[in-house]
Amino acid sequence: MSEDKNHGIIPSRGGVFNNLALRIKLVLRLLGDRRVNPLLKILPIGSVLYFLVPDLAIGPIDDVLVVWLGSYLFIELCPPEVVQEHIEALTLVIPGEWREPKLPEDEVIEGEFRERRE
Repeated sequence: MSEDKNHGIIPSRGGVFNNLALRIKLVLRLLGDRRVNPLLKILPIGSVLYFLVPDLAIGPIDDVLVVWLGSYLFIELCPPEVVQEHIEALTLVIPGEWREPKLPEDEVIEGEFRERRE
């Protein structure tokens, strides 16, 4: 994939936690997509396994960096049209505005209560 196509492919939704949640959802959706090469799916799975068992590599490798790099490479190597489709589905905003439900004030439902005796 070329740099100009992927630059800014994941939109910033404001805030570190929103962006992190979007990236995690995107990775999970791509892992479940049949159009993504199964060998590519080894990247995020392997990086999470490394995070859980950090003694696999000798040296001062930061576990979070390995997980970030695995997810970044996974997203970058996936087909761009598949990634874009999932991003659009995740960031879809339904237009409209919130309205409080109107409860009927003058409508009263009459009823009786009876205890059941057994």
